[in-house]
Amino acid sequence: MAASSRRYRPGLNLIVFLLLVASLYGLMAAAKVWTPRLGLDLRGGTTITLTASNVSGSGSISSTSLEQARNIIQQRVDGLGVGEAEVTTQGDRNIVVSVPNMQRDELIRLVGQTAKLSFRNVYQVDVGGPLPTETDSTPGATPSSEPTDVPPGLPTAIITDGPPGLPTSPAPEETPRATTEPETPLSYQEAIDWTPSEKDLAEFQTWMCVDDFTMVSSEPFFACDSTGYKYLLGPEVIPGENVDNAGAGIPQGQFNWVVTLDFDDAGTQAFTANTTYLSTQTSPMNQFAIVLDGRVISAPSVSQVIPGGNAEISGSFNEQTANELANVLKYGALPLSFEISSVDNVSASLGGEQLRGAIIAGIIGLALVVIYSIAYYRALSIIVIASLAMAVAISYPVIVLLGEAVGFALNLPGLAGAILAIGVTADSFIIYFERIRDEVREGRSLKTAIETGWRKAKYTVLISDMVSLLSAVVLFILAVGSVRGFAFTLGVTTVIDVVIVFFFTKPLMTVLGRTKYFGQGGPFSGLSPRHMGVSRASLMGRRRKLTAKEA
Repeated sequence: MAASSRRYRPGLNLIVFLLLVASLYGLMAAAKVWTPRLGLDLRGGTTITLTASNVSGSGSISSTSLEQARNIIQQRVDGLGVGEAEVTTQGDRNIVVSVPNMQRDELIRLVGQTAKLSFRNVYQVDVGGPLPTETDSTPGATPSSEPTDVPPGLPTAIITDGPPGLPTSPAPEETPRATTEPETPLSYQEAIDWTPSEKDLAEFQTWMCVDDFTMVSSEPFFACDSTGYKYLLGPEVIPGENVDNAGAGIPQGQFNWVVTLDFDDAGTQAFTANTTYLSTQTSPMNQFAIVLDGRVISAPSVSQVIPGGNAEISGSFNEQTANELANVLKYGALPLSFEISSVDNVSASLGGEQLRGAIIAGIIGLALVVIYSIAYYRALSIIVIASLAMAVAISYPVIVLLGEAVGFALNLPGLAGAILAIGVTADSFIIYFERIRDEVREGRSLKTAIETGWRKAKYTVLISDMVSLLSAVVLFILAVGSVRGFAFTLGVTTVIDVVIVFFFTKPLMTVLGRTKYFGQGGPFSGLSPRHMGVSRASLMGRRRKLTAKEA
């Protein structure tokens, strides 16, 4: 035992442990981040509930289609750089989107556009007046007071040379406009050859952006863009499902952002034929509109044929607008239609109040543990207090660094998991101390009991922490939403507790046990003979445990 004690260097262990703690703060300084990421309930933000229905408007919703739609919406939100967003299914037809630090109008603009994506040719452009208030995605944007054929700043399609344009067919006879989706949509060539009737032109002149209009793929469509310009569009030439890929970037040797667009085989055939036709037209009939949820997202003009199904849309893009358009093109077509059922806002001030309340609750819990440990363990409570301080000192930078590394956002349930770690750390010391007391009562000296008690207590501590860790892992896998934050934080703090008990609590107990005051059971040390239930001689290893009569 003596040889083993000489090999164990608790002071060195404590120094290495404190250096590791300091290195965590060094990493925070290197990353220049000092505060953790906060979740929706603490940081403020918006939750939107989308209710699904089939495109036809009837029938049940398959779980496969709902999950596919959820994945697309998640990709759309993530692709726009919205961090810490949660997109989950709820029930058999709802999708819940929660995004911290984002207000209602901005989030609706990102995920509220959930209808079918389509490409249509432009026939007329005019000023359409103010946009509907409930769907206005660009607050403060106002159209020009002067009508114009082409809105300013529209992007253009960069294309290559190709065959000459197709001739324009004469206007078809006027037919009543359908109000429901036809069973057989027009072919892309029929859509290209379509021209507006006199009735279409007359209705377009009186139609304004605040008016409703039924979108049918085989019929003309009136729509507005985000600046208040209205468009007379032809039937759908290319459905959004034919978009194979889209991206945004700055080409080599250029300085401006562009959006790249790739079609599948069917889309390539239709796009080549359409740009062949558009390249022979004059403004605005050389434009095609990208329409999503009844809104014109972009209306690039075409000056040359685009063969091969690859296009590059250029114009007055910045990084944000280019990525937005690319993600609309890439993730715009959903297998289901959606309505926004509810929008709930959590203000940053409310989140701040919740955070302050949680911190106050944690401080109260910590204070109660400290008071109890002083009352029961006397001066030995320094180990409990120091261990709790180390738990806080390690947990904080770990949570901050996890937010920076993997995007972990601390929410209110997660904060509850961190506060719960106060009890876990205190429990580990209680297990160790009671094991030391049992060893002393069995006749071992205090210094020997500190070591033998640890050998027996550490397995109990490990088993206890492993049960907590297993519970956290299972809860994290099976739970959804903010409950996963509780499970994740509980798991992290449980691992931290193991590290603290093995590399701080135990060495500190050994160091104190080697001092005269604690090692000889000084008054109010928490290790006095009376507190341990033995005589001083027994505590010092000179005789066996007191008999019942002696006690």
